[in-house]
Amino acid sequence: MRNVTQPTLLPVLPDKEVATGAAVIVVPGGGFQFVSIDNEGYPIAQWLADRGIAAFVLKYRVMETPAPEDEFSVHMDRMFAPTPDTVPIDIREGLSVAVVDAQAALELVEARSEAWGIDASRIGMLGFSAGAMTTLGITLKDGDAPRPDFIGYIYGPMTPVDISGEVPPMFAALAADDSLFGDQGFGLVESWKDGGGAVELHYYASGGHGFGSYKRGVTADGWFDQFICWMKAQGLLDIPVEE
Repeated sequence: MRNVTQPTLLPVLPDKEVATGAAVIVVPGGGFQFVSIDNEGYPIAQWLADRGIAAFVLKYRVMETPAPEDEFSVHMDRMFAPTPDTVPIDIREGLSVAVVDAQAALELVEARSEAWGIDASRIGMLGFSAGAMTTLGITLKDGDAPRPDFIGYIYGPMTPVDISGEVPPMFAALAADDSLFGDQGFGLVESWKDGGGAVELHYYASGGHGFGSYKRGVTADGWFDQFICWMKAQGLLDIPVEE
């Protein structure tokens, strides 16, 4: 989805018989030029709901791009296939707006947690690429605004960050052949560890960038099942026993 000017949040709720009380806000990628909602949004949310996790697909505002497809292709070449005379695109212009929208989504889910059958202490965020950057931006934001209780960080940048204060548990996944971030090292993971945060990293031999909901017969295909296993191990899917 391109040229999004009005953010929306789509709930995909589990059947009450299987609901765990956990919730995940799904933040697709797209380089802040579009929202990759068909790969990293709707199908991911349905997978979560099928496993008893309330899911919320965030369609956040993105940077303006040309409407005609041929002009859009030229625009995207400025990002991924630049030439010496290319005017670069600074995607950081889109990050701040996406963070604002994601923060509003988190506050909305917290405010309506009781109505949606959600445990307000188990609301996480699962971001892909630019969505991972957005998730990280909220997690490390200064101030008293709500932060996610856990995060999934899927093929986002791996550069180090400054950690001050507590950070939530992180599940990180990246493919070695990721053309954008596969050769950056693991500075983010080291920063998380040094800052006292719990982190689990899955570094797949193959999968490229944007594996999301695709099944390609590569090792990265297993990331979602491993994310669910991680959530279980963190106690995030434990259903409270009523006394």
